[in-house]
Amino acid sequence: MNKNLLQRLSFAIVLILSFFLITSCSSVKNVKYFRDIPDSTLSTSIGRAEYVEPVIQTDDILTIVVQTLDPNATSLINMGNVPVSATGTSTVNTGILSVGQQVVSGYLVDKEGDVELPILGKVQVVGLTTSKAKTLIEAKAGEFYKSPSVTVRYANFKISVAGEVARPSTYIIPNEKVTILDALTMAGDLTIFGKRDNVLLIRQNEDGTKTAYRINLNKSNIMTAPYYYLRQNDFIYVEPGKAKAAANDANQLRTYTIIGSALSVLIIIASRL
Repeated sequence: MNKNLLQRLSFAIVLILSFFLITSCSSVKNVKYFRDIPDSTLSTSIGRAEYVEPVIQTDDILTIVVQTLDPNATSLINMGNVPVSATGTSTVNTGILSVGQQVVSGYLVDKEGDVELPILGKVQVVGLTTSKAKTLIEAKAGEFYKSPSVTVRYANFKISVAGEVARPSTYIIPNEKVTILDALTMAGDLTIFGKRDNVLLIRQNEDGTKTAYRINLNKSNIMTAPYYYLRQNDFIYVEPGKAKAAANDANQLRTYTIIGSALSVLIIIASRL
């Protein structure tokens, strides 16, 4: 075979494979959050989302503590926060939990919407916020104790984050006022491949139906949206972008490039024999 032809062939192989390798590595776009906030401004005014307290649903687990001047008087009620499996493992020292083997203490809201408290009996709490449930239980406890103080909070306020995030998991949060940005931060933020302009939020309604929202993290108006504050059992899914597929293709093309380069070397060596 003509040496010049072999050299041209080897050069063409390297050139073609290099072209595909370069074009497959797409540049990362839309990585930055809130692109509509100018970099040059010192401050930007952003509206406020309306916070609506979540309501208690069946199968929720509530931590209920009743306090009086005599701590021993209500010890039976407070000890009644029965440990219930909530599948969580502590991830940070803030009390936020992710899926694992955590057991939390609390009163389970039964299918009738009641919690059954020692001494106080059954109390209907389904459909109430924790603040209204506190008032109701305080009134009930007032029948047995003098000036009782009641605390009611969720023991299993959980949200799930899946897809292109660093730590996909189900998180149990000790604070019911949590935002979508909080959830993404707990999950370690989006990976470089996550689509920031089309995050999916699936929310369970009180009647059992679900509502899906599409969220654009490139826009600051999400901080005024009705879905900015999360609710119990919200599910967040971050879709992979085109860069993920391009990265997979790039890995394959690197292999082909190495093989092609090796063939080119062999052709050059053969042309000189």
